[in-house]
Amino acid sequence: MTSLTGVYPFSPGAFRVTEDMKKQFDDQGYILVRSLFDQKEMTNLRRVFEDTDIIQENGYGVADGQGKKATMLLWNQPGSDVSGMMARCEKVANTCEDLLGGEVYHYHSKLMYKEPYTGGSFMWHQDYGYWYHNSCLFPDMMTVFVAIDKCTRSNGCLEILPRSNKCGRIAHGQVNGQSGADVERVSAIEKVYPRAYVEMDPGDALFFHCNLLHASSANESPDRRWAYVMAYNTKANNAILPHHHAQYTPLHKVPDSAVGECTNYNDFTGKDFFDPTDHDSPKVALLKSQAKWEK
Repeated sequence: MTSLTGVYPFSPGAFRVTEDMKKQFDDQGYILVRSLFDQKEMTNLRRVFEDTDIIQENGYGVADGQGKKATMLLWNQPGSDVSGMMARCEKVANTCEDLLGGEVYHYHSKLMYKEPYTGGSFMWHQDYGYWYHNSCLFPDMMTVFVAIDKCTRSNGCLEILPRSNKCGRIAHGQVNGQSGADVERVSAIEKVYPRAYVEMDPGDALFFHCNLLHASSANESPDRRWAYVMAYNTKANNAILPHHHAQYTPLHKVPDSAVGECTNYNDFTGKDFFDPTDHDSPKVALLKSQAKWEK
């Protein structure tokens, strides 16, 4: 086990990526920004998920092979509700652009919700392990993981292998019912780059590269573990083939103040939720496009 090195405080009104942050991201594959979102902003975000039927209507589970389910809801367009303001705000979007070195667009977002005792695990994987198959040619992509609840080892916090982004894309296959990175390869990498547990307070944000290996254990505690996860792709890396996530769509940024000031908690127009039970869903189109891509 290793400790986190790239941890930075957030300074309202004066936060931009420094040379040290960029070096950390390129070398270690992540930066962790403490208190990127304040208590008011997080309370505003929680209303979207707690005071509406969005989870009941759009959420789904993925078996973890250990008798539990990893549960989530996923959408492709940010929208204009509080979660959309968060995905479009400058302190998120500008940071992603500074880290990746070019214009980004919203690739998709999701709520990852692990309920007490029942929330399942996610196997070791790279996001680009999946996104590669979406015909995104380069790993010029990243994820922003925002803690809604306190994330601890007992309730299944994120685990990462710092510097594993240096290993390039690793072959992925079925592992315990999920698509995960080659187990033997991950085991070998962990001996060189030991894992770190990313324990976070609400409002903390982990910005990480799409080739960084990460996982999370099941929630064995009485405390829920919710997280809001936003994915971004660079404009120059727009996927060649249509698939189940967004093609390039200009990101209409909003000022940071929009997150706390937004009062739209239940109008989800245009968010394009993913429905795994719809046999005519974009997932089917993805499989077809993959087959075409891999011929």
